[in-house]
Amino acid sequence: MLRPLFVSLFAALLSACSAETPPSAEPGEALSGGATSVFKQDANAYSMPSANLSPSRRLDFSVGNSFFRNPWVIAPASTTTRDGLGPLFNTNACQNCHIKDGRGHPPAAVAAHAVSMLVRLSIPARAGDEQTLRRLGVVPEPVYGGQLQDLAVPGAAPEGRVRVGYEHFAVPLADGSQIELRKPRLLISELGYGPMHPQVMTSARIAPAMIGLGLLEAVDEQTILALADPDDRDGDGISGRPNRVWDDAAQREVLGRFGWKAGQPSVDQQNAHAFANDMGLTSPLLPHDDCTPAQTACRQLPHGADTEGAQEVSEAIRNSVLFYTRNLAVPARRRVDDAQVLAGRQLFQQAGCHKCHVPSLITSADAAEPELANQLIRPYTDLLLHDMGEGLADGRPEFLASGSEWRTAPLWGIGLAQVVNPQATFLHDGRARTLLEAVLWHGGEAHAARQQVLSFDAEQRAALLAFLDSL
Repeated sequence: MLRPLFVSLFAALLSACSAETPPSAEPGEALSGGATSVFKQDANAYSMPSANLSPSRRLDFSVGNSFFRNPWVIAPASTTTRDGLGPLFNTNACQNCHIKDGRGHPPAAVAAHAVSMLVRLSIPARAGDEQTLRRLGVVPEPVYGGQLQDLAVPGAAPEGRVRVGYEHFAVPLADGSQIELRKPRLLISELGYGPMHPQVMTSARIAPAMIGLGLLEAVDEQTILALADPDDRDGDGISGRPNRVWDDAAQREVLGRFGWKAGQPSVDQQNAHAFANDMGLTSPLLPHDDCTPAQTACRQLPHGADTEGAQEVSEAIRNSVLFYTRNLAVPARRRVDDAQVLAGRQLFQQAGCHKCHVPSLITSADAAEPELANQLIRPYTDLLLHDMGEGLADGRPEFLASGSEWRTAPLWGIGLAQVVNPQATFLHDGRARTLLEAVLWHGGEAHAARQQVLSFDAEQRAALLAFLDSL
C-alpha cells in the first residue's frame, strides 16, 4: 500500500532536515489552497473567491453568494425565486449556519433556536432495511425523519426544541497545570409530533467552514484510497478507511468525502441535502419536501415552485450555489517562517498528528472547475474515517462509518475560525472552545498523539498551538 510509504518518507524527510539544518518553511507552504489561496486575515477571510478566478467568473461567484447569503421566504410570496421555505426547517439562509462561511456553534442557554447546530436522528437497522441503508446510510426516525427541525411555517408545528448542557472536568498536564474540558449532554424537548422511537440515536453537528470544498472534491479518488490502511498493516495504530455512500445523481455507491462522517460524495449533493434538511427546499436532486408520512399538515402546505413539477431551488440557482461553494478560497497561512511556528510543526509531526491530518495533496487535472485543477494544496486531512474513541463517539453509524468513526477534519484556515466567527467552536458538536481542548478530546487511533501532547511542557504546547494558529 502507498500510505505507509508516503508517511514514512514524510517522517524521514522531516527527521533528516531537523538533524542537519534548522527547520524552515517549504517553498509555497503559505499557499494552503495553491494558486486559489487568498491573503485575507479579517472577519471576511472565509468569504473570498478563488484568487485565480477571472473577472467574469467572479461575477458568477457573486451571484451564488447572493443565494447563499440572503433569506428564503414562505410560499406563496412575491419573491418567487426565493420562496418555498419549510414547512419544517432549521434556518432560512445558508449563511445563518455557516456564519460568514465559517463554523457554527452550539446554542447558548438563552437562545430561542439552535440555528448553527443541528441534530441528526436515526434508529437501529432491522431485517428489510437494507435498501434504505444503501441509499441513506441510516434508517431515519419514523416520525421525525433524519434531522430534527426546530422551526416551522404557520400551520405546521416545529419538531422540537434543542438545548445543550455540559459536564465539566479537568485534565492534568505533565507540567502540573490542567485544562478544563466540557462533555455535552443533548436535551430535546417540546416534541411536536409525539414521542420518538425508544431506540432513537441522536448526533449533534455544528456547521463546518465552507472553504476549500471544491479543492477537496478535486482530489483524485485513488490519491485518497492510497492513504487508507484499514487493517493497520504498518502497525502504527492508524487505520484510516474510506466511507462508501450513495450518489443521488449517478445512482450508485461512490467514495464519501464531505460531512462529519464523510457521508456525502460531492459538493452538489451536500448542497442539495442542506437545502432539503436545513431549509425544507426541494431541488432537482431531492424533489420532495422533508415531511414524513406522520406529519400530515406539513405535507399539505403550499409548495414554492411557480409551475407544476418545478423545484423550489431551480437548476439555475443550484448551479450558482454550486459554483460559489466550490470556489470559496482558503486563506493563505501566516507566520510560516516564525521560529515558534516551525517548532510547532515539528511537534505536530513528532506527536504523529500528520498521519491522519496529512499535510498536502494534489488535485486532479480534470477538476470540475479549471481553476481548481493541478493544485498542490495543504488541507491537513486524508478525507478518511478514523476511530476517535468512546469520548467522541456519537453511537450513530452512517453508511460504513461506525458510531465512533469520524472523517479527518481539514485544518486549513483553522487559525482564523474565531476571527471569522468569535463564537466558533471545534469538533463535530462544538464541545471544544479552543484548539487545545479539541486535541485533548482525541482518542482511539489518536490516543498516542494525545498522550504526546499531554507530555509537552508549556513552551511546547505554545509552539504547537502557534503552528495550528498559522494554518
